[in-house]
Order: sequence, then C-alpha cells, then structure tokens
Amino acid sequence: MSPPDTAVKSPEVISLGCRLNIAESERMKAMLAHDGSSDDNLVVINSCAVTSEAVRQTRQAIRKARRANPDARLLVTGCAADIERDQIAAMPEVDGLIANERKLDPRAWNVPQHAPPIVPTRTRAFIAVQNGCDHACTFCVIPQGRGKSRSMSIDAVIAEAQLHLDQGAQEVVLTGVDVTSWGHDLPGSPELGTIISACLTRLPELKRLRMSSVDGIEIDPELFELFASEPRMMPHIHLSLQHGADLILKRMKRRHLRADAVDLVSRLKARRPELAVGADLIAGFPTETDAHHQQNLSIIRELNIVHGHIFPYSPRPGTPAAKMPQLDRAIIKARAAELRAAVAEVRTAWLQSLVGSEAQVLAEKDGSGYAENFARVALPEGTPAGTIVTVTPTRLIEGMLE
Repeated sequence: MSPPDTAVKSPEVISLGCRLNIAESERMKAMLAHDGSSDDNLVVINSCAVTSEAVRQTRQAIRKARRANPDARLLVTGCAADIERDQIAAMPEVDGLIANERKLDPRAWNVPQHAPPIVPTRTRAFIAVQNGCDHACTFCVIPQGRGKSRSMSIDAVIAEAQLHLDQGAQEVVLTGVDVTSWGHDLPGSPELGTIISACLTRLPELKRLRMSSVDGIEIDPELFELFASEPRMMPHIHLSLQHGADLILKRMKRRHLRADAVDLVSRLKARRPELAVGADLIAGFPTETDAHHQQNLSIIRELNIVHGHIFPYSPRPGTPAAKMPQLDRAIIKARAAELRAAVAEVRTAWLQSLVGSEAQVLAEKDGSGYAENFARVALPEGTPAGTIVTVTPTRLIEGMLE
C-alpha cells in the first residue's frame, strides 16, 4: 500500500497567538489563494512571541508542519519571525521569513496587488482595526514585533466588515494589539467609541459586534455607553488587566490601578447586569510576593472573571522586567495553576447560573456555539453553522452548557 499523500493542495496558513493574528491570517489566506497565482505547495506559520511558551509552540508548529509537508515551501511570519529572527531562521525546517510589517503586503508574497482582502468562510469575522503599540509595559516584547500604533480608517473598517456580512458572517469582532488606542493617529484623534458607533449605524444588518481585549483605563464615554446599553454590542468585555496588586501594576508600568478596574466593572454591571467579564492575568511577575499573589487571586472573585487568560510570567528579550529579580519557575507554575483554578471555580458557578435561561447562540461548525455573553453551548445535531438559534440550556456538562 502506498503512503498517504501529505502534500499541500493549496496554500495553508497556520495561525498562533492572538485574535489579531487570526484576522491577519484570514487576509493572508485570501491573498495566497487569489487566482491560483501563488505557490500551491506553501505553508505559512503566522507566529507568536508574547511569552517563551508561545515561542516554544511556534517552533513546535514549524516542526509539525514540516513533518506533515516534507516537500512544501515553509515560510514564517508574525512576531516571532521578528523578535526571534535569528533563532527561527536557523531552524532547518524553515525556508524563509516574511517580516511582520510586510505580511499583509501582496508584494511580499508575489501575488497581485488587487488580491481580495478576506476569505469569507467564518461565522465570526475578525477585523484588525489597529496594530502596534505606543506603550512600554515592562514585561511586553510585542512593540518590538509590531511597531508603533497604527489605525485603520473608519471607511476601510466599514468596507471590510461589509464584505464579511455579504458572505454571511453573523458577528464581527474588532481586534488589535492595543485596540483602545485606535484613532490616536488619525485626523481629529477619534476615540474607539466612534468607530463602533459608525459600524452599528452604517451596517444595519450587523447582528452582533464584539470587542477583543481592551485597556479599561482607555474606555471613552461613548464606548462605555455602548457596552452598557447597546443590544448589538455583545455583553462581554475582556480586560487587559494583568494583575490585581497595585505595586505589581506599577512595576509593570500599567496605567491603571486595581480600583480603576473594580470601578469600571461595577459601573458597567450596574447598567447591564448580564455583562460577562474576561481578563488577562500574569502569574509570577518579578518581585511578586505571596501577598501580591493573593491580591491577584482575589480580583478574580471581586470582578467575577469568567473568561480568564492566565499567563505564567516568562522573561522576554530586551524588556525591563527581564532584569528584575526573578521568581523560581516552580513558584510561577504553581501560582498560575491557582489562578486557573480560581477562574474555573467562578466560571463554573456562572455557567450553572445560566442553566434554564434562554440564550441566543451563534452556531459553529463543530456542533457548538457562542452565546452573546461568550458562554459555550452545545447545539442540537444538524444545527447549520452560521445561524443564530435560541436555546434554553438544561444542564452543564464538562464546562459546556447543553
């Protein structure tokens, strides 16, 4: 019996990391598939470098892709391709690198300039309205890979969203590296609420609008009002919180304190009690004491964080935090596990409270879907992907409503 054919039949893009990478990967897929003019036997790794674990996963994905496609041309782009350039380029599996800032430029891929901007296949459309970052958090290496903050114009965002909607997308997710800084570089310095209002006004067929991670201290009054009262704005906010202890937040060079996050969530939930809160939290930041860790744990319960992204701290090259006194890796790992357990406990109680309550769920291809509050819900067999269905969950099984 001959071995299975593992050659790539059309350009493949493997995306790691954030939602911004997902949005950019969709655009790359569209460019590479256009007119069949690109190299069909091509694999692209859109890499991540936010943590040392993300770099490890990037290297793992490169090796796996090469094993699956031994004859393909394998190119790497994304943050790791810039931040870990020499190390990635030295991998024998890699045929070449595409600079992060050029990955959406058709000329970098030798495809026509008029290549379409999207591949309309997802039930949810990710649109990168902003890129880069002008801040200098002491733990973060991403500005090295993304550069200065840059905003997409309102007209460009509307045009891209319309393309997705025309192809059946039911939900649009606006994303970016530091999405709440959108507009600072545009004429008149509009704030993020401006573009969200424009999307809702100019796209009346848009049923659901969701935001990726936001910096709570930069939420402008218009954006606050939309989160608090606009039905098409999903009742789900994910905060770039990072920690629950003020001293650690200052050493991270964050621009908010614990009380700012507590006040924001309190005011939002007073207006919209069903709002689900998510947050990014870092475990084991340099100089973190057990008391600081306890404050990190307690903010999970105080804010009722039900969508938690927990990152064990890892020193990144060239960052100030890498020069601070480091914690033992075993302590970091144990504290990250405690944070995850705390989020799991809060999330389970929240999901249990949703049993018996009607939910509007956007169906995915795998037989489940996401409610407006981003709870995962199992759907009846045969539910078409891309439809919004009304369901009333009757139980919670292994972390999923059904």
